[in-house]
Amino acid sequence: MTTTPITMGRPGMAMAPGDHICAFYRGPAQRDEVLLPYLREGILAGDKVICVMDDPDVEQVTKPLSLEADVEASLSSGQLDLLTSDAAYIPDGTFCLDRMLDFWEAGVGSAVRRSGYTFVRAVGEMTWALRDLPGVEDLVRYEARLNRFLPRYPQVILCLYDLERFTDGQVLMELLRTHPKVLMSGQLLENPWYVEPEEFAVA
Repeated sequence: MTTTPITMGRPGMAMAPGDHICAFYRGPAQRDEVLLPYLREGILAGDKVICVMDDPDVEQVTKPLSLEADVEASLSSGQLDLLTSDAAYIPDGTFCLDRMLDFWEAGVGSAVRRSGYTFVRAVGEMTWALRDLPGVEDLVRYEARLNRFLPRYPQVILCLYDLERFTDGQVLMELLRTHPKVLMSGQLLENPWYVEPEEFAVA
């Protein structure tokens, strides 16, 4: 696996294969300042791009993104997958940790092994986890388990957390501990609070 830095699309922000990044932001405008350059750079670099958003209106992503990248061609070719949280994280109204890990294994594994992509960048908007649904209590365990999955393929996973919606400080601290890198206030940093998945109850 290459260790060549991968750009996030913003100055001074370089990722590496295997990165699991927690992005904290406030509101849709700040989210898009992170999300849109990340997607644009992936499309322009020829990466496989998997984007899971809460809002079923995909134009919130495709319209601004199309100003800088050929979104229609990327969707048609299968380079870009745009999915809703309902379809990916909670397809039957419940969240199942193992099923979600299988989702990433199938999507990323197929992109690399069958379609020949040399890098996959994925992003998930996480506000779905605030709904009162079965299984959402496993969110922290899921994030910890992702750290075992990431080294399997040349990939980066970016998790989007809106601080206007996620307001429980204890939950935020637990989530922070599951991400080796954190993006906050325009800076991508090594996370000093990161805890290896073996220290969580992740079996």
